[in-house]
Amino acid sequence: MGDTLEFNEIYQEVKGSWNDGRLRFSKQNVVYKSSKTGKVDSIPASELNLAQWRRVCLGHGIKLGTSSGHVYKYDGFRDTDFEKISEFFKTNYKLELAEKDMCVKGWNWGTAKFSGPLLSFDVNDNTAFEVPLSNVSQCATGKNEVTLEFHQNDDTEVSLMEVRFYVPPSQSDERQDPVEAFAQSVLSKADVIQATGDAVCIFKELQCLTPRGRYDIRIYPTFLHLHGKTFDYKIPYTTVLRLFLLPHKDQRQMFFVISLDPPIKQGQTRYHFLILLFSKEEDISLTLNMSEEDVERRFEGKLSKNMSGSLYEMVSRVMKALVNRKITVPGNFQGHSGAQCITCSYKASSGLLYPLERGFIYVHKPPVHLRFEEISCVNFARGTTTTRSFDFEIETKQGNQYTFSSIEREEYGKLFDFVNAKKLNIKNRGFKEKKGMKGNIDEYSDSDEDQHDAYLERMKAEGKIREEGNDSDESDAESDESFNPGEEDDDIAEEYDSNASASDSSEDGDDSEDDSAKKKKAKKPKPVKEKKERKPRKEKKKKQKDTGGPKRPMSAYMLWLNSSRERIKSENPGISITEISKKAGEMWRQLGKDEKEEWDAKAGEAKRDYDKAKKEYKESGGGSASVSKKESKKSGGKKDEKKRKSAGGDKDKDRGGNDSFKSREFIETSESSSDSDHKSKSKRKKESDDDEEEEAMTTPASSEEESD
Repeated sequence: MGDTLEFNEIYQEVKGSWNDGRLRFSKQNVVYKSSKTGKVDSIPASELNLAQWRRVCLGHGIKLGTSSGHVYKYDGFRDTDFEKISEFFKTNYKLELAEKDMCVKGWNWGTAKFSGPLLSFDVNDNTAFEVPLSNVSQCATGKNEVTLEFHQNDDTEVSLMEVRFYVPPSQSDERQDPVEAFAQSVLSKADVIQATGDAVCIFKELQCLTPRGRYDIRIYPTFLHLHGKTFDYKIPYTTVLRLFLLPHKDQRQMFFVISLDPPIKQGQTRYHFLILLFSKEEDISLTLNMSEEDVERRFEGKLSKNMSGSLYEMVSRVMKALVNRKITVPGNFQGHSGAQCITCSYKASSGLLYPLERGFIYVHKPPVHLRFEEISCVNFARGTTTTRSFDFEIETKQGNQYTFSSIEREEYGKLFDFVNAKKLNIKNRGFKEKKGMKGNIDEYSDSDEDQHDAYLERMKAEGKIREEGNDSDESDAESDESFNPGEEDDDIAEEYDSNASASDSSEDGDDSEDDSAKKKKAKKPKPVKEKKERKPRKEKKKKQKDTGGPKRPMSAYMLWLNSSRERIKSENPGISITEISKKAGEMWRQLGKDEKEEWDAKAGEAKRDYDKAKKEYKESGGGSASVSKKESKKSGGKKDEKKRKSAGGDKDKDRGGNDSFKSREFIETSESSSDSDHKSKSKRKKESDDDEEEEAMTTPASSEEESD
């Protein structure tokens, strides 16, 4: 067995919600890291004195107890993990992993036991449920009742508000009320903030950005009290995740950021970060409200009774000692202007983005902290409004996207080098590498006039292609308009054009009318010749697919992709459809000759089967039957077309009788057009008679084929 055991997707219950993370058992300690907050719990192996294996709602769980009285519970194990964990505990911790059964009878009466930070409700010596007393926000007593109220968690869909216990009166010991004894046992371990005693120190009128306003900060041994004109907030030190000390870009101010989980609440507003703004020039002399011996014993040299210095240094030093967490400062990143941050905008508010050693933090509205381990990829995008700036996009593994916009293009080189050095996945890196990293930095540092804008050139090229496509469409449309001269729509359009030109030219005089009439006579016979010559063009559109025939065979690559798609999905969970095709293309190119020949052979076999099936299909007459059906449909369509045209012609005659006035040129053109119409109609009659004879010949044959 190895020195460590590691498990993924292990869950820890936090105020009613399940937070997943990673658990590692080593010889020295037990370490659990939350995926949501990044918080690390480390339990020294020498302090472990209890280990229980229990069946819980998420499979199986482990309950660990320490000599200091703390209890840790982790769920999400499989049944098969028991043997190796038990053996590891015996070998390295000299501790037996005992199996403990839970009571599932559903009884609501039993025995309440207080063991460290847990209230256990037992039925017949088996635990029915446990209440972590740190989740209790208030405890109220009645005549024979004790009511426990709980802290609410915004991440849970359903929250438990309170639990009531009925405590029967005790007849053995009348001096102590059992209800009061129960309540005192709860309050001794509950997370109930009571401002008893004096504050360690007080900072007056500090400027706070979130929540906005000026607050007096009172430092107590276990919590932080923000006292403002309108609101008060009490923040337990156990809810503090991280501390940040960040210099402002103007080099005259400092941000002190406190990350909180769970956040402080004001109505429906949640403040995950407490941000204080200090001036570097403001100094303070601080005296702690403790004796020198207490200060030395409590803080072990981290603080002294009398201190003086910059205000931001005093606040950060006191908070670091009380919370017992490191203060995060910007790393070795330096922007174009020499500052350790980048000016940008997030959600239409301007702020500062700080690249840290293990993440990014944006201040201040709204504050955002992103750890490198939760970032899926980053992307450098062109600014939406101008080419003088760019956008920096961060996509997390949970699918959330953060876009920091309006970053000066001079910052691009420094930021790209930083992201590259931290080995973050850059979404558009392939494009960057082709041009070279230095080329991109120079590209952003040059002015708009001197630089060759590849994006603009590409847009121009696409515009030219669209214009050529539009020209070709217009030429096709013009030829299509003059394709069927015999239809009534074309005649109507020509009459409308001639009338419009006549009305325009009538203002100029009779001479222009004569000229327009001559032009019309010359243009009229032109489309008639083109129609007869272009009739065969429509035959191309008549071709249709035979839906009843066999399907075409797949290529070697498609056969390989169908068999490998599920494997690609399992190896890359959460991959999108487009990414699957990209990944598959890369994998196919990396395949060896032997493997590709195998799939080529399968594709060849599928092609031979297709040819054979197609030949059999044609011999059985499948294709000819469908063709005969199409011909019958076309001939039927021609008859309907003739009926519509004849009906339309009668209507036009009726309309013509009602006209009160006809111009000289209209009479001439109408006579010539009527002569051509008579000729075309006689030709159509002959063609329709021939079509009917052909249809009569083909119909019995097609019906016999269908019956077969």
